[in-house]
Amino acid sequence: MAIAEGRTLPFTGPEAIDVAILETFPYEGPDQDIVTETSEFSAVCPYSGLPDFARLTISYVPRTKCVELKSLKYYITSYRNVGIFQEHATARMAEDLFGALAPQRLSVRTVYNIRGGFETTCTVTLPAGRISPVS
Repeated sequence: MAIAEGRTLPFTGPEAIDVAILETFPYEGPDQDIVTETSEFSAVCPYSGLPDFARLTISYVPRTKCVELKSLKYYITSYRNVGIFQEHATARMAEDLFGALAPQRLSVRTVYNIRGGFETTCTVTLPAGRISPVS
């Protein structure tokens, strides 16, 4: 008898993602690619409540604003107990960051740890002028 079969751990919904914590600072300079990476991203599988871990890469070309890294860390940490599919988490981060920064271009890439024998990589790239809500 499998004791863990059908079990789930409690988690919160996407409403717990704290987009309001994101802060920016003014940028005046030439076009440049800014790349920020962490291996400390985690969210929760909405089926099991078990954590999903990923390497997160955020790349953008600023127009007039850059993201403040401490606020970014708090924003990313707000996903920790959120039940959200990997693909939706990547899309939500891209939309939130695009909304906060209004960059020329932004890409969010997540490479999730292997689950069920599959490594999953999700990438969302948003050009300037495109904002579509994620539900």
